[in-house]
Amino acid sequence: MKQVLYIEDDKEIGAWVKEDLERRGYSVDWLITGDTAVDRVGSADIVVLDVMLPGLDGFTIGQRLKKEAPQVPILMLSARTAVDDKLQGLRFADDYLTKPFHPDELAARLDVLLRRYGQPIELELAIGHLVIKPQLQAVYDGRTGDEIPLTPKQLQILFYFLDNLNRIVTKEQIYEAVWGDPYIDGDKTIMVHIRYLREKIELDPSNPLIIETIRGIGYRVKR
Repeated sequence: MKQVLYIEDDKEIGAWVKEDLERRGYSVDWLITGDTAVDRVGSADIVVLDVMLPGLDGFTIGQRLKKEAPQVPILMLSARTAVDDKLQGLRFADDYLTKPFHPDELAARLDVLLRRYGQPIELELAIGHLVIKPQLQAVYDGRTGDEIPLTPKQLQILFYFLDNLNRIVTKEQIYEAVWGDPYIDGDKTIMVHIRYLREKIELDPSNPLIIETIRGIGYRVKR
């Protein structure tokens, strides 16, 4: 059972999140301030940390937690949507989720972070003719060694597939993870972006081997 250190002073939100995560099989240690967080992070597998807290704010607490336990991923929660706030959080945190959020999205992000921290970081990942370097956020053609230029959104989509390697993911999941907004039924954004991504990374975009279409469900990248 994975241990979540959850720091949230809003008792209504805290009780709701704690109950939902425990229903999903997590053990949740819920604190309403960060006063004792450093002493308890050592037993945690992951931290969920609100920005607005009484006393020390979440940014300060998060930096202390990361210094104390750099191996424990931190997911920041905040009603703040300004880019500067997100950038400040992402200087030390591993992900940043704005309120309000759907519990399924929180659970999905926790799952990704736990899987990412639960396995060694690969310096290179080979899929078909592609050589992918996660730490550099770069993709190369293994036949020539040339970098394949991808837009930021194309990189985000590709790395979302890599975070879910061998799993089928839906258009809804991709859109909500990459764009951070609820998917609207009938929106063609994902289809268009994947078509352009395939044109860059597939040997034959009309017969894709990297990004597999699972008819009626979504997409999958296999290794």
